[in-house]
Amino acid sequence: MPSVLGLLEVREVAARGRVDLLREEVLRAQAVLAQAEAVVERLVIAREEVTGVLAPPQHQGLQPSAAAVPPAVAGSVVPSWQPGLGPTVLAPDYQRLLSVLADQEAAGGRGMRCGELARAMDLEATPARVEGVRSRMKRLSERGWAREASPGVFSPAQALSGSLA
Repeated sequence: MPSVLGLLEVREVAARGRVDLLREEVLRAQAVLAQAEAVVERLVIAREEVTGVLAPPQHQGLQPSAAAVPPAVAGSVVPSWQPGLGPTVLAPDYQRLLSVLADQEAAGGRGMRCGELARAMDLEATPARVEGVRSRMKRLSERGWAREASPGVFSPAQALSGSLA
């Protein structure tokens, strides 16, 4: 007759084998998800670039009116910041990023790294999520909504600091 400990040990070995297989499946699924997120991000950037190229040229010196700025929806193009243009013209994810930066600046006055921003937005700090935040922050800084004081450290643009809080 087999011992109870021997039977438990056999079951434990089988359970560990199943756990190892499931871990491998999860890692494969995460890799596929990261690739799919990268494809989506590239497509969003491509659409934004094509939209920018096809957009009629802006006349220098004219202030954008609220009627001239399309409503912000997820995936909309990030316009260049101009006086009189508020964060409400940005897509919700970009508004949240600027809001988190403004809250951080009001609390301590220092910039944030992309990993910190991802965690502050309740995102998992996986490489794919952090890179998504980084690309959004780079886009915001290129268009004048945020500034990159040192490499990888972002804060709201000086002109926006008071209007975001």
